[in-house]
Amino acid sequence: MHDIRAIRDNPEAFDAALKRRGLEAMSSSLLAIDERRRTAIVAAEQAQARRNAASKDIGEAKKTKDEARAATLMAEVADLKVKLPELEAAAKAAEDELRTVLAGIPNLPLDEVPFGSDEHGNVHHHQFGAKKSYAFNPKPHFDLGEALKQMDFETAAKLSGARFVVLKKGLARLERAIGQFMIDLHTNEHGYMEVNPPLLVRDEAMFGTTQLPKFEEDQFWVTGDGFRLGLIPTAEVPLTNLVRESILDEKELPMRLTALTPCFRAEAGAAGKDTRGMIRQHQFTKVELVSVTTPEASKDEHERMLSCAEEVLKRLDLHYRVMTLCTGDMGFASQKTYDIEVWMPGQGEGGAYREISSCSVCGDFQARRMDARYRGPDNKPRFVHTLNGSGTAVGRALIAVMENYQEADGSIAVPAALQPYMGGMKKIEA
Repeated sequence: MHDIRAIRDNPEAFDAALKRRGLEAMSSSLLAIDERRRTAIVAAEQAQARRNAASKDIGEAKKTKDEARAATLMAEVADLKVKLPELEAAAKAAEDELRTVLAGIPNLPLDEVPFGSDEHGNVHHHQFGAKKSYAFNPKPHFDLGEALKQMDFETAAKLSGARFVVLKKGLARLERAIGQFMIDLHTNEHGYMEVNPPLLVRDEAMFGTTQLPKFEEDQFWVTGDGFRLGLIPTAEVPLTNLVRESILDEKELPMRLTALTPCFRAEAGAAGKDTRGMIRQHQFTKVELVSVTTPEASKDEHERMLSCAEEVLKRLDLHYRVMTLCTGDMGFASQKTYDIEVWMPGQGEGGAYREISSCSVCGDFQARRMDARYRGPDNKPRFVHTLNGSGTAVGRALIAVMENYQEADGSIAVPAALQPYMGGMKKIEA
């Protein structure tokens, strides 16, 4: 959520930042609503003040037996009693209109974010490792999994429809092992506190992390008699909202939180894209990283979060690259985003890089929607800065391990880092 006062103070900068996002200038229309809102508030306040003053004057007039003046004042108070709710309603309507419009405007990119209209404008930041070479043609994960009879899309479709999977035996254990490995790494070595949050959240929580109102159609909803709850699309939602409507002490920051949860997305990507396999699923498992920090520390925290997510792939010895997303490819709430793209040799002819983690700094954008603040040495409340990242997507890590560690006979070698979580198993075979 944007601060209307900041827009009022520097509308040109706001419009310039929107232009970098590929959006039209909006400051004029926003300030027009704001002016109407402020005028309505002043009118309501003046009417209330006049009503209070007139009520007091009635008593004085009656004390002096000035019945004519008392009658005039009483008529004025009666008139204000009718008008005041109308003025207050007008002020609230303008306030609601401004809030609704502001809620639909994405965050503004930091100055260092590269300009671009889509993923083709993203900039290579750095990479780790190199592509593996194979003495055979690497297969995609779905061919490997089905040949092992441990990845079943057909039965999943009977149960739930498209974009679901049933994992069995070694692959089911491997996915569990990957999630456990990640959560242990982040809690034991990276200083994140593990949280087991609810998977169903209220609209207010979805609003706080910007799934609402713009992305309502992308969520799964559970409804009942007079209630609606949303299935979390990522643990970012409950983890970030842990600090909503609160004032933290600066000594509590940075607050670093992590969770290993199922995630649910009704919108699983572009129509007709990645229809086979586990790349885009309606249900998937992910380790989420969330940081709550001060404005001064948020940029450094962003770099730290990226390094924590990278360490997962380094320990698994998976080749990846880090991309700085351009202004046209960033998420709605982000000021700056790094994507980690892991190499998958079975993805199409010659393999492909696929996103496995996004790490974003959001500034105070989410904090304003949640009213999440902290109190510094001056004792004045300030909005916190929030960050979130995948640490990483478990299903995509499973795919990356399967494709990178496949052997000529179709078996999957288990990375050394995961063997302790697999009971010492070194290979998954049919």
